[in-house]
Amino acid sequence: MVIPVYNEEAGLDALVERVTAAAQAIFGNRYELILVNDGSKDSSWAGICAHAERDPRIVAINLSRNHGHQLALTAGLNHVRGELIFVLDADLQDPPELLGPMLEQVRAGYDVVYGQRIKRHGETAFKRGTASLFYRMLASLVDTHIPRDTGDFRLMTRRVVDQLNAMPERYRFIRGLVSYIGFNQTAFPYERDPRFAGETNYPLRKMMALAVDAITSFSVAPLRFASHLGMLFGLAGLTSLVGIVWVWMRGGTVEGWASLAALILIMGSVQLLVLGVFGEYLGRMYMEAKQRPLAIVAEIRRHPVAANAEPEIAVPDIAVVAATDPEPREDIRVAG
Repeated sequence: MVIPVYNEEAGLDALVERVTAAAQAIFGNRYELILVNDGSKDSSWAGICAHAERDPRIVAINLSRNHGHQLALTAGLNHVRGELIFVLDADLQDPPELLGPMLEQVRAGYDVVYGQRIKRHGETAFKRGTASLFYRMLASLVDTHIPRDTGDFRLMTRRVVDQLNAMPERYRFIRGLVSYIGFNQTAFPYERDPRFAGETNYPLRKMMALAVDAITSFSVAPLRFASHLGMLFGLAGLTSLVGIVWVWMRGGTVEGWASLAALILIMGSVQLLVLGVFGEYLGRMYMEAKQRPLAIVAEIRRHPVAANAEPEIAVPDIAVVAATDPEPREDIRVAG
């Protein structure tokens, strides 16, 4: 199990209690819980370490700074060692008790069981509306089928996670990458609970950034839109020119500096918009070309017993492709 944590001290104890109870009910003691501290500003890291010192099945990973949810999740997935990987958020909006029913789907032959929200309790109408609009807009722009109303809450087999870890891109939209990988995937409808404690760590600004990452990572439609916009305004300009020539040939003049100034402002805005779209893609290419590590791990803590022994990880009674324990990726750097 992999859970990114950012400023979740208020609900951390309840999170660990519910997740471990759900895992023990199915696997006994044969599981591993990875908690990734994504540069929290509160005492989340101290709480994670306290749980890791008491429980040998908990692995505490501390990133050097706040890298963002998707990169924190990537760091956790890089260090996970089980044959089944359960991903959920630390706010307990996605019930960990659904592990059992989702596991039944994996036993039926699926490699990915992703949670699909049919209701979103405790969220504002604005949040629900913008989320619905985003997923429908994304579906119309990308070629890869990304299921609507889904997050990173999912259960995956080892071979899916190995393929996911092999993808080096920096601007990660993990739910889209999992869809791109393929294999057998199925939806698991559920009702999303209200946040257990604290405030959301995904304000509108971060949601907009994630939306831009999703669209630019899986679609070149904005570039095509910029080209189509240029052709549209070029056609409008030619039509205007024909009208001006026609008025001139009839001995008249086109008056009005205000209309001319408005046209210049509109054309300038369109040009800046087109340059912005190209700049967004170019900037991402520039950042990718640097090949900096995706995330830097400052510290990994385990129980003294677990630090010197391999944990006993459950191997479920399902047919999966055998996979070796991968070495940590170079772009998830462990400092020190």
